[in-house]
Amino acid sequence: MLMLGWGLAAATAAIVAIWFFATRRVDVPCTVDLESSHDHFHAHVDLKGVEVDPGDEVLVHGTPSQVAFGTMRTFESTATVQRASWLRRQFVKLTGGTELYELYDVGFEG
Repeated sequence: MLMLGWGLAAATAAIVAIWFFATRRVDVPCTVDLESSHDHFHAHVDLKGVEVDPGDEVLVHGTPSQVAFGTMRTFESTATVQRASWLRRQFVKLTGGTELYELYDVGFEG
């Protein structure tokens, strides 16, 4: 009887882990605005037809990571949106307030 309990617990943990980490990927067109000037320093991505929800991840393909100082450039590109599962979305909503420091860990890799 004890072995059945451990097996059931392990199976339940495996199902919850799969549900937590399961994702869907969607490729969408996007517009990327990059500006580096005295007044503004920003990168803005406009995804066409997709709402990004808590826990989702976005990877933009084929755009430069920087522009020359004093310029603003706009690029048409594609992005991969990795959708979070329902369980992961709830976890991010629950713990999101404690992870505010992660907003400062945003950057560009070339």
